[in-house]
Amino acid sequence: MVARTPAPPRAVVFDAFGTLFDVYSVGLLAEQLFPGHGDALAQIWRDKQIEYTRLVSMSGRYRPFWDLTRAGLRYAVAHRGLVLDPASEERLMNQYRHLSAFPENREVLEALKARAIPAAILSNGDPEMLAVAVRSAGFAPLLQHVISVEPAQRYKTDPAAYALAPATLGVAAREILFVSSNGWDALGATWFGFTTLWVNRAGLPPEQLATAPTRTGTSLRDVLSFFPS
Repeated sequence: MVARTPAPPRAVVFDAFGTLFDVYSVGLLAEQLFPGHGDALAQIWRDKQIEYTRLVSMSGRYRPFWDLTRAGLRYAVAHRGLVLDPASEERLMNQYRHLSAFPENREVLEALKARAIPAAILSNGDPEMLAVAVRSAGFAPLLQHVISVEPAQRYKTDPAAYALAPATLGVAAREILFVSSNGWDALGATWFGFTTLWVNRAGLPPEQLATAPTRTGTSLRDVLSFFPS
């Protein structure tokens, strides 16, 4: 018997923050405002932002991602024993709207479009926050949908958040390639039923919960390995 080659996914859905957009690029401005603290502030800010999404989801107390991002920033600054004046807070928050995109993103998105493969974002971000980030990076013409979890009032990894992607695209979860650089997100998406790619840029160990993504890569370019040319 000849083994059948699995059919390629019918669509690709990307996580936004950490996957398409470098959440730690805010560290450059943070370093200018708080010399010697930039990298640490960026790391604590991100960790607390994600912790807050889990806290409000599990407690049934949804708040917009923008609010949680601001709360995470304030916590990070307080954690470092620093003082955040209103002007610096607004500069850092505005920087979060314009995060740097990873350099390989455009070529991958253009390659998907050339192959007529629908590409979308599914993100914890608020619609306005995502719209600014996508427009700033010039990705709008390359994405069929930009999906915020806001209608679900739940953050990833809640199944209600992931369910927005197949509902919006009209494609079964198993036929969607879900791409994330966040290991926890790739794991949650795998549990939900997506075909998954974990873009492990940082060389982190896998999650130790007896589940693995469909594939693991080191760059967004690994998306294209799912689509033989």
